[in-house]
Amino acid sequence: MSGEPWLILPTYNEAENVQAIVAAAAKALADAAPDGFRVLVVDDGSPDGTGQLADQLAAEHDWMEVLHRTEKNGIGPAYLAGFRHALEHGAGYVMEMDSDFSHSPADLARLLQAVYDGADLALGSRYVPGGGVTEWGLLRRFISEGGSTYARLVLGLRVRDLTGGFKCFRREVLEAIQFDGVRSQGYAFQVELTYRAVQAGFRVVEVPIVFRDRQQGTSKMSWRIAAEAMWLVPLLRFR
Repeated sequence: MSGEPWLILPTYNEAENVQAIVAAAAKALADAAPDGFRVLVVDDGSPDGTGQLADQLAAEHDWMEVLHRTEKNGIGPAYLAGFRHALEHGAGYVMEMDSDFSHSPADLARLLQAVYDGADLALGSRYVPGGGVTEWGLLRRFISEGGSTYARLVLGLRVRDLTGGFKCFRREVLEAIQFDGVRSQGYAFQVELTYRAVQAGFRVVEVPIVFRDRQQGTSKMSWRIAAEAMWLVPLLRFR
């Protein structure tokens, strides 16, 4: 499938990070996709001016766009809006990454290459050899690793890192996933998309990455988001 890679960056109150993350991502993608790429910031009405900063950047770069949403209703709906926009505008590959530098933009090239090499979905994985996490306390690590293990056992998957949000999809994967049927809004969204991809018969490859805690801004993780994953994951298996 031809078509440019698109990177979707969801933002909410990321004024401290948005300019730097866009610049770093563009540098990595320019090297990995010299024939062209697109960056789409999906801003959920950030009151700190993130959307306006993104608009300024988009006015300066023809490879960048901003999608403004008027409500903040979870990472899942934001990504789905970005996915729809990218597919409607001819994306061949769609990537997702956090906007706070917890994922290294330099690793975008490795994810994209894994798909070029034959994967349908490449996951940036913290829990395979060569991957890891820095700057997390024991509780945060337990929630993350425990969540992935729980989802893996309930869903019967071999994927080690089911909760990570650093991915590259071949276009056909997203076309096969019925967006209208996606139920998760928060933490479970990443689990659901990977599960749907596996169920549809696509090849998933885990690429080791090192995840670091955000340096600027405030984490969006909450107990409510984690609780959503606990009750939604079994519903995916038995729906």
